[in-house]
Amino acid sequence: MLRNRREAGRLLAAEISTMAPDRPVVLALPRGGVPVAAEIARVLNAALDILVVRKVGAPDNPELALAALVDGDPPDLVANDETVAAYGLDPAELEALARRERPELERRRQTYRGTREPLDVAGRTVILVDDGIATGTTVKAALRALARRRPARVILAVPVAPPDVIAVLAREAGTIVCPLRPVPFRALSLHYRDFPQLSDREVLEILAEAGPADTVR
Repeated sequence: MLRNRREAGRLLAAEISTMAPDRPVVLALPRGGVPVAAEIARVLNAALDILVVRKVGAPDNPELALAALVDGDPPDLVANDETVAAYGLDPAELEALARRERPELERRRQTYRGTREPLDVAGRTVILVDDGIATGTTVKAALRALARRRPARVILAVPVAPPDVIAVLAREAGTIVCPLRPVPFRALSLHYRDFPQLSDREVLEILAEAGPADTVR
């Protein structure tokens, strides 16, 4: 059982540091991934940034992800092809649904990033971080969007996730660091002693504490 997100970050950093990542960029999935990623960036002396993902829900079931928008310039639309096909949606219909979610993606980007541009990850080692994985939908979209940005290597770092989800994500990420893979998998919060919900203000404080996300370190 993990004590808290900070401890989870130190645990992951200890393993990642043995891989000698080249010019790493640590990307956190807000909100929960930010304190985990901040510890990894601190230990590795790496640049820290965020990657905002917004789900695009089905017309009759907003909780069912048809696709996801991933922050970028422009944002990447990553489709869940099987689900899109099951709904019989053509590209124009999917894009129309995605347009509804763009304002919220932009709001979150402005909240966490302001006017600062995202780091260029081309040719660098990207460490994608969250505080855990349940279904893997958001992480899969993030990994596919990152692949389009031509990183040299992608390491997915999460402290806890179900083994079957890790097996699926292994097709998307070059390397996965996940020390806890319990069976059966319970609710994510049950794998932490201290797992509070984070506010936007707390996320911004952690990012400010980490300092500017320099393009080269």
